Amino acid sequence: MAFAAAAVVVPLGLLFIVSGLIVNVIQAICFVLIRPLSKNTYRRINRVVAELLWLQLVWLIDWWAGVKVRVYTDRETFHSMGKEHALVICNHRSDIDWLVGWVLAQRSGCLGSTLAVMKKSSKFLPVIGWSMWFSEYLFLERSWAKDESTLKLGIQRLRDYPLPFWLALFVEGTRFTQAKLLAAQEYATSTVLPVPRNVLIPRTKGFVSAVSHMRSFVPAIYDITVAIPKTSPRPTMLRLFKGQPSVVNVHIKRHEMKDLPESDDAVAQWCRDRFVAKDALLDKHIAEDTFSDQELQDTGRPIKSLVVVVSWACLLVFGALKFLQWSSLLSSWKGIAISAFALALVTVLMHILILFSQSERSTPAKVAPAKHKNSGESSDSARQDKQH
Repeated sequence: MAFAAAAVVVPLGLLFIVSGLIVNVIQAICFVLIRPLSKNTYRRINRVVAELLWLQLVWLIDWWAGVKVRVYTDRETFHSMGKEHALVICNHRSDIDWLVGWVLAQRSGCLGSTLAVMKKSSKFLPVIGWSMWFSEYLFLERSWAKDESTLKLGIQRLRDYPLPFWLALFVEGTRFTQAKLLAAQEYATSTVLPVPRNVLIPRTKGFVSAVSHMRSFVPAIYDITVAIPKTSPRPTMLRLFKGQPSVVNVHIKRHEMKDLPESDDAVAQWCRDRFVAKDALLDKHIAEDTFSDQELQDTGRPIKSLVVVVSWACLLVFGALKFLQWSSLLSSWKGIAISAFALALVTVLMHILILFSQSERSTPAKVAPAKHKNSGESSDSARQDKQH
């Protein structure tokens, strides 16, 4: 991390990590003392507490970097967002797709009850991963033999969730890069699937399982397509911390859960068809730099995240000054060394967070070896199982 970038990242990181640890402690106390007595009360409290952390990252997009998130959808869908349980499927187009999802959730009023299916290593990330665990995110190991039961149990726990929630599922299974696109194209060619141009091939087992277990209590699927205009630089976590603006276009289409087919094979095909449609939609976006088939909705720039960050900053600065006055920490070489170590630790943790968000460092998609195109449906199914 360059010195100029560190000069910005470290103060913001210090604010995020210290306030985040406070949030983690509050979450842990509520988990131990309140959840055993009332799970719904715990969830309602945790929703508010978790937002005190998530809103800082929303503030990065809205107020610090000034990233414009343009939402294209019909008015009926726009007014339904945040008022109902929903399964969210989204493509990966940038390092901050997950943050864009949080921005949409915050605009809709359900940020604290937005969940996601994540890889298991995410929950070990200091502060952010711990908060996800307390918020009941679903963590998978990318081994279907283990993940099938984990996903089923995690979804069943949401059946009595007392507030409208979103469960985000990135069906591609990994973040988009050109190398992964080439691998997906090779796989598609070898299995006579539609060759993607802008998306990866969806891994449908998790989606089919989610739909199977959510049909009875989740009324809608939000099909979200994220695109970056050609005239805008691709947003990254480092660019956000540097305060560099970008533009992200988001297309949202709502599907009624009851309209999905009944059989697992048909649901899997429905999911693949949606990604073929996404591919065509992204082709059109590349040509036009917009989603012309939907209305641009006015989402504004809510002030709530700014209020939360300013409040945290005032609280922590006041607390730090009182602590330094009481401890005289900077009056000795030992105290200075401890302070320097703490700043170095913050720098390392923020560096890890930035690296973790980079698409190029995500786990590559595993593509099954190609077989003869005329090997029949059973061979195609076997290859699909390997890819999942």
